[in-house]
Amino acid sequence: MNIALIAHDKKKPEIINFTTAYGDILKKHQLYATGTTGKKIMEASGLDIVRFQSGPLGGDQQIGAKIANEEMDMVIFFRDPLTAQPHEPDITALLRLCDVHQIPVATNMAGAEIMIKALERGDINWRKNKKEMKDQV
Repeated sequence: MNIALIAHDKKKPEIINFTTAYGDILKKHQLYATGTTGKKIMEASGLDIVRFQSGPLGGDQQIGAKIANEEMDMVIFFRDPLTAQPHEPDITALLRLCDVHQIPVATNMAGAEIMIKALERGDINWRKNKKEMKDQV
């Protein structure tokens, strides 16, 4: 699966802890991240990550393009809801694309742990199910 990893500045330590704790699961998948988040995760965990621009410089939009092109399967985005973000419209657009394209998205540690455990068990077959639903219409 193609998994995007994003974190606001105050949430970067959390996503680093998350990716380190679940590195054995994540390393089996293609990982993508916004610039600074990806760099910090790679340094801390050793995971191989395709890095886009930093979020405020267009990284969120680059991930959004992957979603729109059906090239992203899951988004883990540790958001900081207590700090204003200068690129809030980009964040809103990214979350909207997840909803439009039925991409599972977790915006905090609890949701991310549920998704990663489901991924490990093989519970996440949504893309196959989505294709079957389209074929039936």
